[in-house]
Amino acid sequence: MFTCVVNNLGGYRVSGDSATARVAWIKADTKAILAIHEHVITNNARLSVTHNDYNTWTLNIRGVKREDRGQYMCQVNTDPMKMQTAFLEVVIPPDIIYEETSGDMMVPEGGSAKLVCKARGYPPPKIVWRREDGGDIISRGGPQGKTKVTSLEGEIVNLTKVTRSEMGAYLCIAANGVPPSVSKRIMLHVHFHPLVQVPNQLVGAPTGTDVTLQCHVEASPKAINYWTRENGKLKIPINKSVLVNAITH
Repeated sequence: MFTCVVNNLGGYRVSGDSATARVAWIKADTKAILAIHEHVITNNARLSVTHNDYNTWTLNIRGVKREDRGQYMCQVNTDPMKMQTAFLEVVIPPDIIYEETSGDMMVPEGGSAKLVCKARGYPPPKIVWRREDGGDIISRGGPQGKTKVTSLEGEIVNLTKVTRSEMGAYLCIAANGVPPSVSKRIMLHVHFHPLVQVPNQLVGAPTGTDVTLQCHVEASPKAINYWTRENGKLKIPINKSVLVNAITH
């Protein structure tokens, strides 16, 4: 909404003419006449002009759009011409451009991953990356070698020589000072061969008692675990049960 106050307009006549002076609204950057006095000239249903029957004219713009940005002029066709200008800055909250932003991905351990996040808005949004679990983002290959940071700024994050500790959710957060900020969650899966650890390699138990065997398996994707004996598959007698635990990470 723009307001223009014109004092002493009354029955003022334009010099050299019998026409009454009028107040006009003009979009200065395109030279388009929007309205004269209380009549909208441009073919834009979102514009309206009100007059308080005294000295104040108001240009109203409903549902402001990006293309409405620019300089507006309130002009009185006197001689010399009188005018006032004002600038309309249109701000737009950030929005993730999903078709140009990475989705969930899988990479082998030791491989590379490129995370991309694009956003639109005005002013242009700033992109910040964080890990959902609060862990460090590891950067390698730069002038400082391996560095760990809790956040990175920029549309692209390059991860090299990826390790299993870097697996998890990465958050791309776009903000430009116009609420609300938006984010996208990108899951990075790191595949690696199974690693088997046995807490107790030797377990003893009296005859006829129960015994628990445990092994810890770390693998991605999740491993399929089974037990064997040195001389073949583990056999379970009909009248006995064997409790075996395989704990997978």
